[in-house]
Amino acid sequence: FEKLIRSIFPSAFTLAVVLTILTFILALTATDPVDIKYTADPLYKALTTDPLVTSSNHFIQVLGFWYKGLWDTAMLAFAVQMMLILVLGYVLASTNAFRRIIDKALRFCTNTPRTAFIVTLLTLLVSFFNWGLGLIFGALFARKAMEFGRSQNLSLNYPLIGAAGYSGLMVWHGGISGSAPLKVAEPGHFVTLIGQDLPAVDFSQTIFSEMNLATILVLLIVIPLAMFILGKKHRNNTDSEMPEEIAKNQPARPVLITGAEKVDHIKYAGITLGLAFLAFSFLKGWMTGNMGVIDPNFLNFTLLGLGLVFSGTIANFLTSVKNAMVSASGILIQFPLYFGIMGIMKYSGLVELFSSFLMDISNETTFPIFTFFSAGLVNIFVPSGGGQWAVQGPIIVEAAQNLNIPVGKAVMALAYGDQITNMLQPFWAIPLLGITGLKAREIIPFTLILMIIGLIIFTTMLLIF
Repeated sequence: FEKLIRSIFPSAFTLAVVLTILTFILALTATDPVDIKYTADPLYKALTTDPLVTSSNHFIQVLGFWYKGLWDTAMLAFAVQMMLILVLGYVLASTNAFRRIIDKALRFCTNTPRTAFIVTLLTLLVSFFNWGLGLIFGALFARKAMEFGRSQNLSLNYPLIGAAGYSGLMVWHGGISGSAPLKVAEPGHFVTLIGQDLPAVDFSQTIFSEMNLATILVLLIVIPLAMFILGKKHRNNTDSEMPEEIAKNQPARPVLITGAEKVDHIKYAGITLGLAFLAFSFLKGWMTGNMGVIDPNFLNFTLLGLGLVFSGTIANFLTSVKNAMVSASGILIQFPLYFGIMGIMKYSGLVELFSSFLMDISNETTFPIFTFFSAGLVNIFVPSGGGQWAVQGPIIVEAAQNLNIPVGKAVMALAYGDQITNMLQPFWAIPLLGITGLKAREIIPFTLILMIIGLIIFTTMLLIF
């Protein structure tokens, strides 16, 4: 199975190109041109001056949708947020303090099964609390485990350990930082989403519902055990290319440091500045008073403070940032391609087409299951939880109301579907691939097995509850 996947699965960039072409063809064959000038839908309000999307030629219009998504300002800002999460997380990994913390856990990583189990379990736990932190933690822990194995001459299966570090993407949307549960908990959200003033759906109906807590518990037990068993059964594989160890946090000092440049090398300058940032983060979190404060901007600001504190000097911090930038190249070049796919899906009506079909054939019992699978399908083309909720959420909420199904359960069904196909779609694996030096086709055989296990768990829980 692993050999088959490696032979047919392209690089992450090539996959993005293939999905772009497939989405373009689907939009041309399955949707009709949109008369932008006369539609009252606010979705198209900002597109009325674009000659491409207002064209009567369907091919040119879809091309315009793609171009609009490609350079969407909000999504490009999102790409920068993701690059910063990767870079600043990498900076933490290059500090001596972080090395010592990881080294304590690495003492138990003496073989492939045990390493896969530990990396998976800790990654799942961290990802439940925050997806961005879990994403970086899993990637960094996997890399450090691989480096440890190499330094100790241990025969480890690198791709399996890399897949373990990516496993957190199976629980993130059902966790505290899940996009859809956070949005529906906001007062007035449904007015902007579907034009109706529905009551907010708080965490007691989504994240902390009996169904979701039971689901998370089962995942925390089954997924690490599954990775342990895979480690026991699978041959070791150290053939994968490994990048050099994370550079020591000691920048090359110039021969002569004069003037204001001396500030960068003052021993406690970075610590003082970092503590000031962390104090502001604490103040913002305290004044906000809930977990809603955790978003990409807050996470990056906190990581920036931590990076400065643990680096000691500003010079050390800047050297670490320079070393980390190489790993962020995948995000820089691949994210816009997925934003283009999102533009086609969003404006052409493909999302509504896919979701509406499944809603039309569902009833009170099958609706959560069909919502789950439709969300999984859409996530392959729109691999962003927040973006997917924006385009698919209105259909889900309206159908749930018509079928008299709790909106909270519908939201979690969408969240489960969105996160399960992350094991197939390597979009969010780009940071991990950059940090570990692995290729998408190397980890996909193992993440697909996790996806199959997850399908069984999620569908069973949706039927039971």
